[in-house]
Amino acid sequence: MAPLHCRSLWISDVHLGFKECKAEFLLDFLRQCECEQLYLVGDLIDFWNLQKGGRWPAAHGEVLKAILAKAQAGVRVWYVPGNHDEAARDYLGLSVGGIEIVPEIIHCTADGRRFLVTHGDDCDSAVRCGGPLLNWLGDGAYDLLLFANRWYNRWRRRWNHPYWSLSSFLKQRIGRAAAYIARFEAAVAHEAARRGLDGVICGHIHHAALRDIHGVLYCNDGDWVESCTALVERPDGALEILCWTAQQAAIIAREPHILPETAPAPGWAAG
Repeated sequence: MAPLHCRSLWISDVHLGFKECKAEFLLDFLRQCECEQLYLVGDLIDFWNLQKGGRWPAAHGEVLKAILAKAQAGVRVWYVPGNHDEAARDYLGLSVGGIEIVPEIIHCTADGRRFLVTHGDDCDSAVRCGGPLLNWLGDGAYDLLLFANRWYNRWRRRWNHPYWSLSSFLKQRIGRAAAYIARFEAAVAHEAARRGLDGVICGHIHHAALRDIHGVLYCNDGDWVESCTALVERPDGALEILCWTAQQAAIIAREPHILPETAPAPGWAAG
């Protein structure tokens, strides 16, 4: 298929080193996507899981090589560490292999808007959760959810169906999960508004979204454990969320003000 072209690309919550990481999907996506700027918005590597034994298949290393290759090819790459890779915060301000490590960054879109780019774990205390999504759902329950997701998609592959996130579908229908997500979204949007910015781009909660919250555009690029999603900026500054399955990118969310007749870039399938 034709390469996907975008001005900027955001990915987060890859969790390399975790058995449920969809590294093969991300590797395929990175090879197909061409961008000028790449933002790694936290939890790229899951040091928490690696400390407990973890796993590191060849595909996980290949993802890092693909990112480094983009940096060496001239793509501007920023790395905003999250809570699962907080060890990287010891190296803030450094450039490693052409990748700049920063605590957060302000991104300016092609149409002049300014967005706060942050992982989002700083807002955990604001939503009185004390930690990421695993804390309220419980490690055991979350592992069970991912286990069901894995076997469900093995069945789908057997019958030639594309990947579909069962865990994300179920999570959105658990009242406590929905309440946490709403509080988190409000908290990060409030921080962007407090700084006089047009929007915020984050990750952390494994729930891709693109919506207006009291005049602030809230963007969450999702994850590569459950949903295989990324946020992209088109050449005109418009933002979209892509879901990468079956070797094609489906647009699953556009900005509220974008008209339906806006044509997707070549190779992008409207979802």
